[in-house]
Amino acid sequence: MAAAVRVVQAGHFATVFEASRAVGGRARAVTDHLPDGIPVTLDNGQHILIGAYTESLRLMQLVGASPDRALMRLPLTLKFPDELGMQLPNWPAPLDALVGIFGARGWTPSDKMSLLRAATGWQLAGFTCPSSQSVTQLCHRLSTRVMTELIEPLCVSALNTPADHASAQVFLRVMHDSLLGGKGSSNLLLPRVDLSALFPQPAAKWIEKGGSQVRLGTRVERLQLDAQDRPGRMQVNGEPFDAVILATSASNAKSAFIESALFATQSVATQIAAWVQITSALQFEAITTVYAWSSTAALRRPMVTLRSRPGVPAQFVFDRGQLGGPPGLLAFVVSASTDQREVVQAQVLAQARSQLGLDLKAVQTIVEKRATFACTPGLKRPPMHIASRLLACGDYVDGPYPATLEGAVRSGLAAAEAAVALHFGASP
Repeated sequence: MAAAVRVVQAGHFATVFEASRAVGGRARAVTDHLPDGIPVTLDNGQHILIGAYTESLRLMQLVGASPDRALMRLPLTLKFPDELGMQLPNWPAPLDALVGIFGARGWTPSDKMSLLRAATGWQLAGFTCPSSQSVTQLCHRLSTRVMTELIEPLCVSALNTPADHASAQVFLRVMHDSLLGGKGSSNLLLPRVDLSALFPQPAAKWIEKGGSQVRLGTRVERLQLDAQDRPGRMQVNGEPFDAVILATSASNAKSAFIESALFATQSVATQIAAWVQITSALQFEAITTVYAWSSTAALRRPMVTLRSRPGVPAQFVFDRGQLGGPPGLLAFVVSASTDQREVVQAQVLAQARSQLGLDLKAVQTIVEKRATFACTPGLKRPPMHIASRLLACGDYVDGPYPATLEGAVRSGLAAAEAAVALHFGASP
């Protein structure tokens, strides 16, 4: 949707082929019922944004999805149910981080100094490090408490990869943009509306107003890379286009390209094969979201950090009742999830009893088995350009960000701008 908006914004026409009946991909609404029978709108996984997601926020504003109404803005808070942990004040950077560190509850002076020394070192190094370094290696001088209560929750939430396997360079990029990106860049932005209403649906309406199309329930059956009847153009399901941007998951893009290579020239087929080889090497991490409910369930804050370890898997819990949903509905997030759905659900319900003192009933447990790519050190990601007039975008495509909503949006914008610049020139 970001790519389509950018194409239309540049004065051209876009046609969006969407196989499902709803836009949004892995960031969309789903429906269910609470245990008492009341209908409820959930999300296909609990997402958050941060203040540093400048392109996502700009596009929301452009298409009429006001961030001020759709998102609850809160200072970065990583506090546990016992109120220990860190909370940043709503001050300009880097004062907010300094005050947050010094005011962290449960941290010793040694804990705080270890983080200050590390953060100073990161800044002096320009927030860069060897590409082969993991987050655990980057933070080896931090205290155990800072690692377990700050770095590991931040890492797994931003990169969806455990710290000992996560890319330190990508982690530093996220830290730089959030902590040094200006006032509010580190803020948590929690959706008050379902994910479909957050951006995809307003974006679809916005591009259709200009004459472009969003074709729901329309699967791309054939991508013709070498149209004989219209040289220099491409065909999607037999329909000619000036350029094609595949904005699917990595696995779907790979499958489409393997089939399309059969109808391409040798040179194009070779380019596709090289792209597919890189994409095939990606490994993926799962995210499990457990929705659970009790009529009396409520949290002190909209988001609470949980103590996670083997067998106690959730890292965060969200009070959907404070975010516009029905009272008593909680969403537990298990990043880098590895166990089966039923096992994770049972573990999370037990975790709710032990850490929150709540006896909850499961509403729905959603497992995205290939939610994100594993953001490992030195990872080679597939490029945006595949062949002439053929591009890919998505959170897995080469870029500075991990697999986040902002990473997907920036990739879509970049692909659209490349398509316009390379193939359309100045005329619509």
